[in-house]
Amino acid sequence: MTRIIAGELGGRRVAVPAKGTRPTTDRVREALFSRLDHDDALRGARVLDVFAGSGALGLEALSRGARHATFVESAAAATRVLQGNVRDLGVASRSRVVRERALPYLTRATETWDVALLDPPYDIARDDLAAVLAALATHLAPGAAVVLEWATRAGDAPWPPELEPVRDKKYGETRLHWAQHVD
Repeated sequence: MTRIIAGELGGRRVAVPAKGTRPTTDRVREALFSRLDHDDALRGARVLDVFAGSGALGLEALSRGARHATFVESAAAATRVLQGNVRDLGVASRSRVVRERALPYLTRATETWDVALLDPPYDIARDDLAAVLAALATHLAPGAAVVLEWATRAGDAPWPPELEPVRDKKYGETRLHWAQHVD
């Protein structure tokens, strides 16, 4: 079990799929959301949680003041757990769960987001991640924040030109990469 760290849902439990996902550690989630809070990026934001798994990242964003979260997850078992979390936490009216692979979804999406959180499998091919990030860039509001959680060993994030790297920080085997959408 994972818990929401802070905000209106702070302390509430989030179910995690039995297999096939790698939940973000509390330490990494706290660092990620402390930075977003510091930047005042969440209040009223439209958030996209890609490779959502249990939805812990998007749910944390909702707990901390995001207006709406869209969760994109392709695995059926993880999507069922995610739908249960959205229901059990009472945030269904502020959420949308999409069971689809990231790239096809982003290719046809019409929404615009203020914050995008991506936690792909660590073994995702660099070119595949680059394609997802390029497709994502076309759906971001000016100045939108993008956070990519990826393996430290993977190196630098393959940001497209529309996403300007801002910072990155290592947490053991995990590295958070931050970018901002440039107008």
